[in-house]
Amino acid sequence: MKKILFTLSVILSLTACSDDEIASPEIGLTEPDGGYTIDKMQWLRIQPEVKNANDATFSWSLEGEEIAATANLVYVFAEAGTYNLEFKAKNAGGENAKIFSVTVNEKTYLNKITQVFDFLPAPGQSVNKLPAAIDKDTDKATKDTDETMRVKAETSLTSNSMVSLGGFGGYVVFGFDHTVVNKEGNDFIVKSNALATWAEPGTIMVSYDANGNGKADDEWYEIAGSEYNKETTIKNYEMTYYKPETEPTNASEPNYIRWTDNQGQTGYISKNSFNRQAYYPVWKGATITFKGTFLKSNIAGSGNSWSNLPYEWGYSDNWANTNEKAQINIDWAVDKDGNAVKLQGIDFVKVYTSNRAEGGWLGEVSTEVSGFTDLNLP
Repeated sequence: MKKILFTLSVILSLTACSDDEIASPEIGLTEPDGGYTIDKMQWLRIQPEVKNANDATFSWSLEGEEIAATANLVYVFAEAGTYNLEFKAKNAGGENAKIFSVTVNEKTYLNKITQVFDFLPAPGQSVNKLPAAIDKDTDKATKDTDETMRVKAETSLTSNSMVSLGGFGGYVVFGFDHTVVNKEGNDFIVKSNALATWAEPGTIMVSYDANGNGKADDEWYEIAGSEYNKETTIKNYEMTYYKPETEPTNASEPNYIRWTDNQGQTGYISKNSFNRQAYYPVWKGATITFKGTFLKSNIAGSGNSWSNLPYEWGYSDNWANTNEKAQINIDWAVDKDGNAVKLQGIDFVKVYTSNRAEGGWLGEVSTEVSGFTDLNLP
């Protein structure tokens, strides 16, 4: 890449104006000595003060190519180097521009989950086991809470161990030590334990740190996989689980944890003889409600033979980690209205179980997460 160094800011005034004419925009921004400096895969944020900005339009260009049409710039560089960045403000009175030098430093990052922001599984056969939860105070431990379970999930996922999200809606929210840049082609994999004939698909949501506070509290976008526009898919689905008053004493119980949904349906999660612990998150209250996109499962079988075949593309715990169909493209993201969005990169990922299904002795379909790979890191 050709490097262009600029040591002086350049202000262009294309139109002079008299006292009774509209004044052209005035860009007030002091460039740091030597220009701006940022590490690659970290957000560069520039907020110019523009006077006479009424009815003005704005443009940011990188090496002559427009990258934004906003007053403020939020941009992430994928590669180290020195860049020419130009900001223009234009109204009926004229146009002003300012040119900056931006130095992007090389940086090495971890290719893994580095933080868990939230964790709440729906009832399921591996809940309270992956990770383990403590129900009652003892001499050696204290009953778990939302925060202690978040820390346990973080400990598991930052060490490439597994967490279970339970039945429909159970989720985990995590992040990284860098921004996952949206490059050409597929960008990341959410690692799982998917098998060729037993998928437990999870819907993937992505977000970027728009407000710059380092928290996963910005707008979320859904990765619109192969099932997104199918007639069997239900958007804005809600499911409520009810904590049983007592645990069953028999080896298995088909009518174990009751659920209802916003489609007028009700049913139960079964308890099986292979997992005897409580399936309802022991640190939560009498009911839990989850919301999201419901996907009709491919579950089929009877007796000892069951399968839940994967969807074509766009989900976690759907294809084996080594299969190209497990890879996710950030360009598949859509907003809450289903409109495609173009994200420069993402900082946060949310995964939740997409299905409400059981496979006999195999139990309920429950998404598992065991890690993350940024396909754009070496």
